Amino acid sequence: MLTRNFGVEIEFTGITREKAAKVIAEHLGGTEVREGQNYKITASDGRVWRIVYDGSIRCQRKVNGERTSATSEYSVELVSPILTYQEDIESLQELVRKLRKAGGFSNSTVGIHIHLDGKDHTPRSLRNFINIIYSRNDLLYTSLEIERERMKYCKKMDQSLVERMNKKKPKTFKEIEDIWYEGYYSGRSRHYHESRYHFLNLHSFFNGVGTVELRGFNNPNLHAGKIRTYILLALAMNHQALTQKSASSKKTQIENPKFAMRTWLNRIGFIGEEFKNPREHLIKHLEGSAAWRFQEIA
Repeated sequence: MLTRNFGVEIEFTGITREKAAKVIAEHLGGTEVREGQNYKITASDGRVWRIVYDGSIRCQRKVNGERTSATSEYSVELVSPILTYQEDIESLQELVRKLRKAGGFSNSTVGIHIHLDGKDHTPRSLRNFINIIYSRNDLLYTSLEIERERMKYCKKMDQSLVERMNKKKPKTFKEIEDIWYEGYYSGRSRHYHESRYHFLNLHSFFNGVGTVELRGFNNPNLHAGKIRTYILLALAMNHQALTQKSASSKKTQIENPKFAMRTWLNRIGFIGEEFKNPREHLIKHLEGSAAWRFQEIA
């Protein structure tokens, strides 16, 4: 699961887009070029990174250690090129640390979006992905501490969509696409289509980008370890969707959320030292015992 391509978008504020571009160019041994209000950074390996404006970010900066309102130059979104975990995660984490050291920080309006390569997906695997996310809506939103202010940009999977998908059991991408856009009035080719604002976004898959996007991640003050955790979780869920014959949409009763998350993470591949800290990050904010399913046994 760690060999599949992905891309990441990291939103933050605290520094200007110009400063962020310079930090990235220096870290990657590349050059930055301004393009209107955005920046293009070409790394020494030829890959292109971008720093872009995002109108949804509440811009802030620090003055004498206190956060205060800032101009739109402090709206910063880092858009990576195609990455792989094994080759790029260490450099990405170090870059995040440098952006934080330069003054970057997060607030309740920013988030992280992870784009997963869609080339190996099938109608079956996309339906699996929808069911995987839906069946664990509540567990994921609590574990990831998704800010209420961001809910409109990463809504929970819609029950009616899931029910239509599982009733019709689509066999083609066209059938999946028709179900995905059912009920919306705006054209499917619209970039900022309303359907995209869910934890799982398939609009990016159908609208020429060719990726499955996961939008349900906060930016925990540019915490490199948590960003790695989110990438690993995205890759693991993607792998589960691709390799399982089927995935149930049923929401099982969870007496012990922490135990439920730990056992699910083990099942999708979060095993071994590589996943120790990510497991801890993902169960930290859940109630219960990670060791025992029923509290009275503990």
